[in-house]
Amino acid sequence: MSASVDLTRRQWVAGAAGTAVLAGCGRTPAKLAPVSIMRAAAYSEDLYALMQSIIAEHRLDVRGKRVVLKPNLVEFDQNTVINTHPKMVHAALEAFRAAGAADVRVAEGPGHRRVTLDLADSAGYFSIVPQFESFFTDLNLDEVTRVNLARPQSKLRSLYLPNTVLGCDLLVSMPKMKAHHWVGATLSMKNLFGLVPGGVYGWPKNVLHWAGINESIADLHSLFPRTFSIVDGIVGMEGNGPIQGTPRPVGVVVAGADPVAVDATCCRIMHIDPRRVGYLTMAAGEEQLAENLIPQAGEKIASVATRFALLPALESFRLTGSADGS
Repeated sequence: MSASVDLTRRQWVAGAAGTAVLAGCGRTPAKLAPVSIMRAAAYSEDLYALMQSIIAEHRLDVRGKRVVLKPNLVEFDQNTVINTHPKMVHAALEAFRAAGAADVRVAEGPGHRRVTLDLADSAGYFSIVPQFESFFTDLNLDEVTRVNLARPQSKLRSLYLPNTVLGCDLLVSMPKMKAHHWVGATLSMKNLFGLVPGGVYGWPKNVLHWAGINESIADLHSLFPRTFSIVDGIVGMEGNGPIQGTPRPVGVVVAGADPVAVDATCCRIMHIDPRRVGYLTMAAGEEQLAENLIPQAGEKIASVATRFALLPALESFRLTGSADGS
């Protein structure tokens, strides 16, 4: 492990902007980027065309760029659905390669398992993704750089983060759609916890809990403005997620250039009020999470909405009344 020069968020973002500007991947304070809701009944070969259509619809210009795919690899239990399905990841890998990306890597840093490749093997990545190990980076063991938080919401003032991710032109967060026993829902923003290296912070990454879970999610989100989200909602997890819940078929893939907009849309699909999810209001403000402020393409939320079971302590997160929760 090595630590290079410290970077402020402003310095890092300014440097990134000088090397690449990805069409469709910017965020502005006034308006959230469009979100696509696409039906996908199964983890089939149809996902390859679907991923290509997502790249085209959002006009992602990745020609000559470095892309990192960040799935959600947590634990393995053959009786449930904890992790992002490997077919989703392989379809995205092939789609970004076909779009002209110079380099596409899969990267993850699980918070529970120390041997990441064993977890990936158990989750089916080696059997479904050809030569998986050759383009996989274990973020728990990657070289790191300390990045300062300009306006932290958590108790953290800086984070050591993996150079593989800091150096990419586009980070693609690919979570599983799941309920979460503490924050309500774990989606593309919570998936960024896997960027924090266990080689620095240990297993599990309790520093993020001590610093405030919602606040740490919002801080990580602020450090990665070049993030595109593709959520595996084909079969999600309800109840006692993110590990001990039960499978919940939804049959959708949700994608977009603004993780806040994507996660708020996923919450509504799950019948969770995004305005009750702390990290979303910290990142965008409660008013900006109104459904009519998030442009949508493809399926309507009402046509795919699937009521996820929540733990009794989380019933206050439930979306009630109209589609906007009023």
